Amino acid sequence: MLGIRRISTYRWWHKKKNWILFVVFLFLVFVKISKGSFYKDFYYLISKPFWPGQFQKEILLESIDQEYLIKFNLLKKDNIRLRQILSLQESSNNDHISAAVISRKTGSWWRQIILNKGSKDGVEIGNIVIGPGGLLGRVSNTSLFTSSVTLITSPESKLGVWVDRIQINGLLVGLADDYPNLILYSKDADIKVGDFVSSSPASSLLPPNIPIGIVQSIDETLKSKKTAKISLLAKPQVIDWVQILKIKR
Repeated sequence: MLGIRRISTYRWWHKKKNWILFVVFLFLVFVKISKGSFYKDFYYLISKPFWPGQFQKEILLESIDQEYLIKFNLLKKDNIRLRQILSLQESSNNDHISAAVISRKTGSWWRQIILNKGSKDGVEIGNIVIGPGGLLGRVSNTSLFTSSVTLITSPESKLGVWVDRIQINGLLVGLADDYPNLILYSKDADIKVGDFVSSSPASSLLPPNIPIGIVQSIDETLKSKKTAKISLLAKPQVIDWVQILKIKR
């Protein structure tokens, strides 16, 4: 009789274990299909009490004022005219969404950050993200409550930029470190350390005149082009508050 009871107990536990494994399997399939959106929304809910406070938001507003002072030195009139001719994307000051940084990709903050605003707030893939000082990156993925931002320091990032002093376009490429690489396809380009770099008036991805960074160093060893390291004005590793810039298409 005791032997029969042990067998019955064993079979019951065996069945329960199978159910647990089956539930875990279904959960993993759900995460795969949703591309992690459920995980991000869950992280949004549990991390909400620890979001940056009002103090960081005030710092952001002060930095934005400084950013606007830099913009006045750019040639806005010609840039706007060119974009109207080419029907390129433009932005409005009324289309800014304030958001907090709630997560950075573990071990590689230069690749991606996650914000506490998602599709329910009107965030869309391709929206521009700026921080105190200038450009940070673009929205690459959204869930209901969150959005993922690919930073301009990521190797996946390639953007057209503008060197204001010498009036020339270039390509900014992320290198997975603090300093993205500026490529100028002209060996004769008179670029210098300290030159200011902003978003290009000819870019189809960004509005013009968004501050990006300053030339830190120059490499002239290549025969067909010049490259330069750019020190970013907006520092992704220390920023807690950002603004999402919606684009008029």
